[in-house]
Amino acid sequence: MRLVEQARSIFAELGYSVEGNGPTFRAEREWKVVHVNTVLETAELSDESGQFHCYVAQPEDVDELETELRRRSPEYEWAIIVVDGDDYQVERAPPGPHATA
Repeated sequence: MRLVEQARSIFAELGYSVEGNGPTFRAEREWKVVHVNTVLETAELSDESGQFHCYVAQPEDVDELETELRRRSPEYEWAIIVVDGDDYQVERAPPGPHATA
């Protein structure tokens, strides 16, 4: 349950209002609603609708999670936040324009 608490705290610190209890919740700020899912195994990927989804995972789960998300190619934009102890980082942000050199 610690991962869920950390996920809620991260979004609250970023200025989002957090709604819902449990491992999935909504984080809302101004016009943006993010569906947040704390992932302990890739079988827990969201099938919910919505434009933005964020998966919060531990470091050992990130590679498999990203592979599964790319395989499923969901219709929504997604990001992964990696929580390692009290630190976190965005491992993969929503897609944007691709630069070429």
